[in-house]
Amino acid sequence: MIRIIGLFLVFLGGLVSTAQARTTLKVLQINIWQEGTVVPGGFSAIVDEIIAKKPDAVLFSEVRNYEGTDFIQRIRAELKSRGVSYYSESSEAALDVGFISIYPIIQQESLYTKENKVGNVLKSKIEVGGRTFAFYSLHLDYTNYACYLPRGYDGVTWKKMEQPITDAFAISTANRKGKRDEAIRDVITDINKEDQSQSFIVGGDFNEPSHLDWTDKTKHLFDHGGAVVPWDCSVLLQEAGFSDSFRVKYPNPVSHPGFTFPSFNKDVPLNKLTWAPTADERDRIDYVYFKSKKPMKVAEVRIVGPVETVKNGQLQDRDSRDKFLVPENVWPTDHKALLVTFVF
Repeated sequence: MIRIIGLFLVFLGGLVSTAQARTTLKVLQINIWQEGTVVPGGFSAIVDEIIAKKPDAVLFSEVRNYEGTDFIQRIRAELKSRGVSYYSESSEAALDVGFISIYPIIQQESLYTKENKVGNVLKSKIEVGGRTFAFYSLHLDYTNYACYLPRGYDGVTWKKMEQPITDAFAISTANRKGKRDEAIRDVITDINKEDQSQSFIVGGDFNEPSHLDWTDKTKHLFDHGGAVVPWDCSVLLQEAGFSDSFRVKYPNPVSHPGFTFPSFNKDVPLNKLTWAPTADERDRIDYVYFKSKKPMKVAEVRIVGPVETVKNGQLQDRDSRDKFLVPENVWPTDHKALLVTFVF
């Protein structure tokens, strides 16, 4: 009898351990394209997607607070009217980014003010499963968009050039005229000042590709023009110990390119979805990075949005092995979103 009781206690302990190991955190990262105002019914569609995808936390880019309104509070109120509750604080000081969570927000602050900003970064902290998570919601500088250079387009004027620029050093030099790398360095500096027992999630629209995507295997694909480019933001975050959740789950950039921009949108004319209409401008510029000294794994990553993209200014049907969660009806943006499920 004692042996049976002992075995039962071991079994029960195993169940508890399994339950603890299966604590999940679902994170949705989405550029909402001017608060959904460009797409008819876009605001309601943002709400529809949150309700359908059931994220625990949402990182928004392109929060504008038009005409003195507070987008985050409006989205929270609309969700509540449909029976779904999220916590939030005004993102006015953060300028352009926002954060909501099903867990109370225990601290929130912008890394920049209007006077000193080189990007848009909002830090928010929540507690999940006895662990503190520090989220950094980002929207980085869109100027000096150097990934267009090998595609034959100027990254400042968006005009077509006489010939592409494919030299990696020249591309990197042009890229650093933007302020994306400065913002990432500021984020890393801020994180290094934090209690390292916390888990960190950095996500948003970086307006820059990843060095994990512009590799030797892809140099003759997607109009990369033979270029292998060590894009600054992804390199800096990797060197700081961060992991790219999408590439953790899908390491092959050929079979799973993970393009997030431009996204096809059935409710928007094609010419509003492209900046380089004669090129394959598709790239992965939206990310969810993570870093944690405590155990934390990527259980699932899905691209949220239409399966179609835009290539050479035209509708491109699905041409990858990427896994999607399609929109409920209206898709509110010209980007695709990411839904990442962490397990710890």
